[in-house]
Amino acid sequence: MLLDDQNAVIDTAGSPVHPRFDRAAASAEPMVRTLCTAAGLSMENRLLRAELRAQAEELRAAQARLVAAADAERRRLERDLHDGAQSRLVALKLELARAQAQAPPGGEVADLLEHAVGELSTGLAELRDLARGIHPAVLTDRGLDAALEALAGRAGVPVTVRGAVGGRLAAAVELAAYFVVSEALANVAKYARATHAVVDVRHRDGRLLIDVRDDGRGGADPASGTGLRGLADRVGALDGRVLIDSPTGAGTRVRAEIPCRAPQAPR
Repeated sequence: MLLDDQNAVIDTAGSPVHPRFDRAAASAEPMVRTLCTAAGLSMENRLLRAELRAQAEELRAAQARLVAAADAERRRLERDLHDGAQSRLVALKLELARAQAQAPPGGEVADLLEHAVGELSTGLAELRDLARGIHPAVLTDRGLDAALEALAGRAGVPVTVRGAVGGRLAAAVELAAYFVVSEALANVAKYARATHAVVDVRHRDGRLLIDVRDDGRGGADPASGTGLRGLADRVGALDGRVLIDSPTGAGTRVRAEIPCRAPQAPR
């Protein structure tokens, strides 16, 4: 570019370029640099968010694998207890009952046998409770609806079960729902001083909805124990969530939502 007599700028093709153009370009340069920097930061933020989402999915998948492995081990332990120790104790109880029938009534031997049969019955009941706590056989055999009815029947307070799934869900979903209700009812019996509890479980819009509430004293603190936190981890591995509402003097409500497919016909 060259300068003419009027200090105008002339490019090599002979076209004049006014000095104001140079001043405008120079004043716009900081704005252009700012826009380029903002565009670069926006791109970096998008990449960072994508990376964080990928890491969160990876962590959730790893958590789900750990839960699945733990559940498989629970099922194995339950089968071992049922087919091993429990079966042997049942056989021993039958043998003792036969011996009790043959012993002279009113004697020392009869009294000892009666005591042994009673202790063995207590031990079997405790073993069954332990096996149910590890993995409930009724859940595997008959599904969530039957398992929740069994839980309600064993609860330490009167429990009303409302709603029903009406079929079989994925094994991990059924087990998570079972333990949510089991832990909630155990806390009602131990701490709530409640006279009644309600369990409502149903499938709606691709989610299993679980609601356990009582009329107890409330004031439950999930941070003070490991049971409910463990349930949150288990449900979280299935991309679900657990919510607890426990105002003092107004009872406790435990709700869980777990994404899952529609129930299938009972197997």
